[in-house]
Amino acid sequence: MNITHYDACPECDLLLNPNTASVGEKAHCPRCGLLLSRPRKRSVERTFALSIAGFILFFPANLLPMVGITMMGNANTGVLYSGVVALFNNGMVAVATVVFLASILFPLVHIILSLLISGHLYFNYPNRYLAHWMRWMHHLDEWVMLEVYMLSIIVACVKLMSLAKLEFGWGLYAFIALIVVTTLLTGNLDNNLFWQRIHQLSNRDNNAS
Repeated sequence: MNITHYDACPECDLLLNPNTASVGEKAHCPRCGLLLSRPRKRSVERTFALSIAGFILFFPANLLPMVGITMMGNANTGVLYSGVVALFNNGMVAVATVVFLASILFPLVHIILSLLISGHLYFNYPNRYLAHWMRWMHHLDEWVMLEVYMLSIIVACVKLMSLAKLEFGWGLYAFIALIVVTTLLTGNLDNNLFWQRIHQLSNRDNNAS
Protein backbone atom coordinates (compact mmCIF):
# COMPACT_ATOMS: atom_id res chain seq x y z
CA MET A 1 0.00 0.00 0.00
CA ASN A 2 1.29 3.44 -0.87
CA ILE A 3 0.99 5.55 2.27
CA THR A 4 2.54 8.71 0.89
CA HIS A 5 -0.89 10.20 0.28
CA TYR A 6 -2.15 9.54 3.81
CA ASP A 7 -1.78 11.39 7.09
CA ALA A 8 -1.27 9.59 10.39
CA CYS A 9 -3.31 10.55 13.45
CA PRO A 10 -0.85 11.93 16.06
CA GLU A 11 -2.73 10.09 18.83
CA CYS A 12 -3.52 6.61 17.47
CA ASP A 13 -1.51 6.48 14.20
CA LEU A 14 -4.60 5.73 12.11
CA LEU A 15 -3.91 6.42 8.43
CA LEU A 16 -6.31 9.02 7.10
CA ASN A 17 -6.94 10.85 3.89
CA PRO A 18 -5.69 14.43 4.12
CA ASN A 19 -8.52 16.41 5.76
CA THR A 20 -10.39 18.94 3.69
CA ALA A 21 -12.26 20.75 6.43
CA SER A 22 -13.48 24.21 5.56
CA VAL A 23 -13.36 27.35 7.69
CA GLY A 24 -15.74 26.88 10.62
CA GLU A 25 -15.61 23.08 10.46
CA LYS A 26 -13.64 20.59 12.54
CA ALA A 27 -11.90 17.40 11.45
CA HIS A 28 -11.70 14.62 14.05
CA CYS A 29 -10.02 11.24 13.97
CA PRO A 30 -12.75 8.59 13.47
CA ARG A 31 -10.97 6.17 15.81
CA CYS A 32 -9.88 8.22 18.85
CA GLY A 33 -11.79 11.46 18.27
CA LEU A 34 -8.69 13.67 18.36
CA LEU A 35 -9.20 17.12 16.85
CA LEU A 36 -7.03 17.03 13.73
CA SER A 37 -7.72 20.45 12.30
CA ARG A 38 -10.00 23.44 12.65
CA PRO A 39 -9.32 25.88 9.81
CA ARG A 40 -9.50 29.52 10.81
CA LYS A 41 -10.20 32.51 8.62
CA ARG A 42 -7.23 34.82 7.96
CA SER A 43 -5.14 32.88 10.48
CA VAL A 44 -1.77 34.27 9.34
CA GLU A 45 -2.91 37.89 9.48
CA ARG A 46 -4.56 37.53 12.88
CA THR A 47 -1.64 35.62 14.35
CA PHE A 48 0.77 38.28 13.10
CA ALA A 49 -1.30 41.10 14.60
CA LEU A 50 -1.77 39.29 17.93
CA SER A 51 1.94 38.48 18.09
CA ILE A 52 2.82 42.16 17.72
CA ALA A 53 0.29 43.06 20.41
CA GLY A 54 1.63 40.35 22.73
CA PHE A 55 5.22 41.47 22.21
CA ILE A 56 4.30 45.08 23.03
CA LEU A 57 2.27 44.12 26.12
CA PHE A 58 4.95 41.82 27.48
CA PHE A 59 7.24 44.66 28.58
CA PRO A 60 4.77 46.79 30.59
CA ALA A 61 3.37 43.57 32.09
CA ASN A 62 6.84 42.66 33.36
CA LEU A 63 8.29 46.08 34.15
CA LEU A 64 5.41 48.15 35.55
CA PRO A 65 4.15 47.68 39.14
CA MET A 66 1.34 45.15 39.43
CA VAL A 67 0.14 45.44 43.01
CA GLY A 68 0.91 48.02 45.68
CA ILE A 69 0.57 47.04 49.35
CA THR A 70 0.26 49.53 52.22
CA MET A 71 0.58 48.05 55.70
CA MET A 72 1.14 50.02 58.91
CA GLY A 73 2.19 53.06 56.90
CA ASN A 74 4.75 51.17 54.82
CA ALA A 75 4.10 51.00 51.08
CA ASN A 76 5.58 48.39 48.76
CA THR A 77 5.01 47.63 45.10
CA GLY A 78 5.59 44.39 43.28
CA VAL A 79 6.35 43.59 39.66
CA LEU A 80 5.97 40.28 37.87
CA TYR A 81 9.43 38.97 38.66
CA SER A 82 9.12 39.86 42.36
CA GLY A 83 7.78 36.39 43.07
CA VAL A 84 10.77 34.81 41.35
CA VAL A 85 13.19 36.96 43.37
CA ALA A 86 11.38 36.16 46.63
CA LEU A 87 11.50 32.42 45.97
CA PHE A 88 15.18 32.62 45.08
CA ASN A 89 16.02 34.63 48.22
CA ASN A 90 14.18 32.06 50.35
CA GLY A 91 16.35 29.26 49.03
CA MET A 92 13.75 27.71 46.71
CA VAL A 93 15.97 27.90 43.66
CA ALA A 94 14.30 25.06 41.75
CA VAL A 95 10.81 26.51 42.22
CA ALA A 96 12.05 30.00 41.31
CA THR A 97 13.61 28.63 38.13
CA VAL A 98 10.40 26.87 37.09
CA VAL A 99 8.31 29.98 37.78
CA PHE A 100 10.74 32.15 35.83
CA LEU A 101 10.73 29.81 32.83
CA ALA A 102 6.97 29.21 32.77
CA SER A 103 5.82 32.78 33.47
CA ILE A 104 8.50 34.98 31.89
CA LEU A 105 11.06 33.35 29.59
CA PHE A 106 8.96 30.75 27.78
CA PRO A 107 6.01 33.12 27.12
CA LEU A 108 8.42 35.69 25.65
CA VAL A 109 10.14 33.10 23.44
CA HIS A 110 6.73 31.74 22.37
CA ILE A 111 5.54 35.21 21.33
CA ILE A 112 8.80 35.94 19.48
CA LEU A 113 8.62 32.64 17.57
CA SER A 114 4.98 33.29 16.68
CA LEU A 115 5.91 36.79 15.50
CA LEU A 116 8.80 35.51 13.38
CA ILE A 117 6.79 32.70 11.78
CA SER A 118 3.63 34.68 11.06
CA GLY A 119 5.68 37.66 9.87
CA HIS A 120 7.58 35.56 7.34
CA LEU A 121 4.36 33.95 6.12
CA TYR A 122 2.54 37.28 5.95
CA PHE A 123 5.25 38.83 3.78
CA ASN A 124 5.88 35.55 1.89
CA TYR A 125 9.53 35.66 2.90
CA PRO A 126 11.19 32.20 3.00
CA ASN A 127 13.54 31.22 5.80
CA ARG A 128 15.26 27.89 6.32
CA TYR A 129 14.52 28.03 10.06
CA LEU A 130 10.73 28.35 9.73
CA ALA A 131 10.08 24.64 10.27
CA HIS A 132 12.41 24.59 13.28
CA TRP A 133 10.74 27.65 14.78
CA MET A 134 7.34 26.02 14.31
CA ARG A 135 8.43 22.86 16.13
CA TRP A 136 10.00 24.83 18.97
CA MET A 137 6.81 26.86 19.36
CA HIS A 138 4.74 23.69 19.65
CA HIS A 139 7.11 22.34 22.30
CA LEU A 140 6.68 25.55 24.32
CA ASP A 141 2.87 25.41 24.22
CA GLU A 142 2.75 23.15 27.28
CA TRP A 143 5.14 25.35 29.26
CA VAL A 144 3.45 28.74 28.84
CA MET A 145 1.50 29.08 32.09
CA LEU A 146 0.51 32.71 32.41
CA GLU A 147 -2.97 31.69 33.59
CA VAL A 148 -1.52 29.76 36.53
CA TYR A 149 0.59 32.75 37.54
CA MET A 150 -2.48 34.98 37.29
CA LEU A 151 -4.41 32.59 39.55
CA SER A 152 -1.65 32.78 42.16
CA ILE A 153 -1.82 36.59 42.03
CA ILE A 154 -5.59 36.52 42.57
CA VAL A 155 -5.25 34.13 45.53
CA ALA A 156 -2.55 36.31 47.10
CA CYS A 157 -4.62 39.47 46.63
CA VAL A 158 -7.71 37.87 48.20
CA LYS A 159 -5.69 36.83 51.26
CA LEU A 160 -4.03 40.24 51.62
CA MET A 161 -7.15 42.36 51.19
CA SER A 162 -8.17 41.87 54.83
CA LEU A 163 -4.68 42.67 56.10
CA ALA A 164 -3.50 45.56 53.98
CA LYS A 165 -4.59 48.20 51.53
CA LEU A 166 -4.06 47.09 47.93
CA GLU A 167 -3.62 49.27 44.88
CA PHE A 168 -3.56 47.70 41.43
CA GLY A 169 -1.02 49.12 39.01
CA TRP A 170 -0.81 49.30 35.24
CA GLY A 171 1.40 46.23 35.19
CA LEU A 172 -1.51 44.08 36.34
CA TYR A 173 -3.81 45.42 33.63
CA ALA A 174 -1.10 44.86 31.02
CA PHE A 175 -0.61 41.31 32.33
CA ILE A 176 -4.34 40.57 32.05
CA ALA A 177 -4.35 41.95 28.51
CA LEU A 178 -1.30 39.79 27.74
CA ILE A 179 -3.14 36.67 28.90
CA VAL A 180 -6.12 37.54 26.69
CA VAL A 181 -3.85 38.15 23.69
CA THR A 182 -1.88 34.92 24.15
CA THR A 183 -5.13 32.96 24.49
CA LEU A 184 -6.45 34.48 21.27
CA LEU A 185 -3.08 33.86 19.66
CA THR A 186 -3.24 30.14 20.40
CA GLY A 187 -6.84 29.93 19.25
CA ASN A 188 -6.27 31.71 15.93
CA LEU A 189 -3.15 29.81 14.84
CA ASP A 190 -4.12 27.27 12.16
CA ASN A 191 -1.37 24.64 12.36
CA ASN A 192 -2.22 22.94 9.08
CA LEU A 193 -2.31 26.22 7.17
CA PHE A 194 0.99 27.34 8.70
CA TRP A 195 2.73 24.07 7.80
CA GLN A 196 1.34 24.24 4.25
CA ARG A 197 2.60 27.80 3.82
CA ILE A 198 5.99 26.89 5.29
CA HIS A 199 6.36 23.99 2.84
CA GLN A 200 5.29 26.21 -0.05
CA LEU A 201 7.87 28.86 0.85
CA SER A 202 10.53 26.20 1.31
CA ASN A 203 9.79 24.64 -2.09
CA ARG A 204 9.77 28.06 -3.75
CA ASP A 205 13.11 28.92 -2.18
CA ASN A 206 14.61 25.59 -3.27
CA ASN A 207 13.37 26.03 -6.82
CA ALA A 208 14.71 29.58 -6.97
CA SER A 209 18.15 28.43 -5.84
